[in-house]
Amino acid sequence: MKKLTLILIALIMLLAPLMAFGQTPPAEVTQCTMRHDLVGFTGFTCPAAGVACPFDDPVLTCGACCLLDTIYTITDWIFFIVAALVTIMVLLGGYNLITAGGDPAKVDKGKQYVLWACIGFIVALAAKAIPSVARAIIGV
Repeated sequence: MKKLTLILIALIMLLAPLMAFGQTPPAEVTQCTMRHDLVGFTGFTCPAAGVACPFDDPVLTCGACCLLDTIYTITDWIFFIVAALVTIMVLLGGYNLITAGGDPAKVDKGKQYVLWACIGFIVALAAKAIPSVARAIIGV
């Protein structure tokens, strides 16, 4: 059974690059669609949310707009995932504290869950601050 598993893993590892590189190349990217409203920044001009931003437009600075839009999207995902994990951790910590029944080990475990949930919430808030830092670096 172990030999069959090793053979299948080796076969997949050998065929995966062939399948990945055997695909047709993607078409050239000429525009991006804005997901966030970045209108009103100083230094560059972005279209409204939901509007395509062509890279060859002489008025719009679509490179910076698309970069900031991507950063906002990634940090939104990070925030929502971490916020969900924080909620689960607080619930687990509360459950351990309620069901401890005087057991100091279980009380400490519950406190650790809540502590790490607080640290996770700080990370989630930091993820929401990253776009502001990126705007400061770009000079907007």
